[in-house]
Formats: sequence, structure tokens, C-alpha cells
Amino acid sequence: MPGVSAGALLELCINTILSIFSGVFSKVFSWSKGACGATNSLLSDANSQSEQSKDLDVTTPTSVNYHFTRKCNYKCGFCFHTAKTSFVLPLEEAKKGLRLLKEAGMEKINFSGGEPFLHERGDFLGKMVQYCKAELQLPSVSIVSNGSMIKEKWFQKYGDFLDILAISCDSFDEETNQMIGRCQGNKSHIENLFKIRSWCQQYKVAFKINSVINTFNVHEDMTEQINQLNPVRWKVFQCLLIDGENAGEEALREAERFVITDQQFQDFLDHHSAVSCLVPESNEKMRNSYLILDEYMRFLDCREGRKDPSKSILDVGVKDAISFSGFDEKMFLKRGGKYVWSKADMKLDW
Repeated sequence: MPGVSAGALLELCINTILSIFSGVFSKVFSWSKGACGATNSLLSDANSQSEQSKDLDVTTPTSVNYHFTRKCNYKCGFCFHTAKTSFVLPLEEAKKGLRLLKEAGMEKINFSGGEPFLHERGDFLGKMVQYCKAELQLPSVSIVSNGSMIKEKWFQKYGDFLDILAISCDSFDEETNQMIGRCQGNKSHIENLFKIRSWCQQYKVAFKINSVINTFNVHEDMTEQINQLNPVRWKVFQCLLIDGENAGEEALREAERFVITDQQFQDFLDHHSAVSCLVPESNEKMRNSYLILDEYMRFLDCREGRKDPSKSILDVGVKDAISFSGFDEKMFLKRGGKYVWSKADMKLDW
């Protein structure tokens, strides 16, 4: 350029080059920052989705069986929840656990044992039943009992809060019940069954029967008596072995002599196929399809043929404890575990 020194031209060229490099580096840095931000955003989204996936995997305790006592006045030879301890939680602790279950999604609670009417002559049980229905407002509250300890005054005091009462009855022959151990002294288990059925009708509690099919009753025809009693459901179980309970060296029962084959169980079902209220449960359906809480409010995992306890929900919460339950929700649904279980929805003719 005319009139411009060589030094000035050199300085201009250097400034131009620096300006170009500055612009390029600025764009590269901006892109890199945006890419990192996008990566962080993707990682954040992935973590969020992972947490949501974990939440979806958590089992909801829709229906829970709380065996709050192991003590029983009967000696059924095939019993799979035996009197290995005499422990019963204090009432307020039990209520705390029941509230935790409700907050985790429980809709139905079933109280069992042992014999649930044995402790405090049924008053402890009645208070839990009332709490679950009146305060927790659960859609369904039920009990499984052998029926021997139930008095009419219990229905008068607590019947309004109970949806379903299931009575265990394996035979309509008194001698068979004696051989099984479903008895206490000379009391008639069958007469008591019919008496409780009438109380359920009177006090508006849905009546249910549970039967365990074994070598002593597998050939019995129960059609006439079941139709006469007309339960809302007749649960028919295949005798099940559980190590440490009714099988093995540490068991309090030896149930091997009660066990029947799958074919024998199917033959019994076929023979009673005309009974409309029959709900069958083979060993396969039964083993992992129940959420069972023991007397310490620990979930029991039966997948290995024994009862392996989780930590108590009172110590670690429902979410952590239930992850060790071994619960098979698909089998729960397959066996008909979800049904019309509130007496308000049953439309029964009282």
C-alpha cells in the first residue's frame, strides 16, 4: 500500500490472524460446552428414567397375610406355619406396621396364625380388625380361623368391621378330622362350622371355607355339605411341604404322610367340578403367590421350599422388606388372588 510502512502491514496481518483464530476457538468452545451440557442432560434423564424404572419394579402389597401369632389349639399334621415362637407384637406396634402397609398400597389384610382368636380370646384380633376397617379404611379385612374359639359376642362387637371370615375344614367326617388333627378334645368341628355359618349370615360377614386336600380326605365327596353351607369361596389347597415347618429335621410337624400327587389333587378337583364356588390352589400356584408377614412383621420368602425372613417392615420400611419377599405377582393374579373382596361389593343376600 502506498504510504504504509512494512512494520504497520506486518502488525495488521498479525492482528487479522489473531482475530480469525479467536473467532474459531470461541465457536469450538461454545459447541463443546453445549455438547457437555447435552451429555449431562442425557445422563440426568437416564438417571431419572432408571429411578422411575426402579419404582415400577417395587412390589405393591395389595393383599397381605399377617400371621401375627403362631400359637394354636389344634394339631393339624400338615400345618405349614407352626408354633415355633409364642411372640406377638404389642398392639400399637402392630397398628404402626399396618399403617405402613396401607401407605404402601395395601387394599386387603388377612389375619391368620396359628389360631388368631386364641390371643386375648380374640379381643386383640378384633381391635386390629376394627383399626384396619374404621381408621385405615381398607376395602377388605378378612380372617382365617379354625373356628373353635369364636363366640357370638365377638361378632356383636367387631362383625361390622369384618368383610370375610374363612373357616378351615378339611372333612365332614369327624373321624377324619381326628386323624388329621383338626380337633380339640371331643368338640365337634363340623357342628361348630355350621354355627359360625349362621352367625356370619346374621351379622353380615361373608363366609368362606378353606380345605387342605391330603391322603386322608382326597377321596371324600364334599359336594353336598359345601352346597349346603354355600360359602362365597371354597379354597381348596393341595397339601404343601415347607422345610423347617412341616418337613425336615427342625420341623414341628411331619407332613410327608399327608402329601398327595398332582394327579390325585386334580382328580379331587374334577370330582367337585360342579361346585361353583371352588377355587383350587396347587402347590405351584400357592408357593410364591402370597405376601406373608410373620409375627415380627417380616416378609417370608418361600422360593427355596422354606421360609426365609426379610427384615421387619418396622425396622426398614415396606419397600426394602418386600424386595426380599419372593412374591410372584403374576401367579397371584393367575390363581385369582384379586377378586371382589369387600362385602359392600358382593351384593349378598343376608
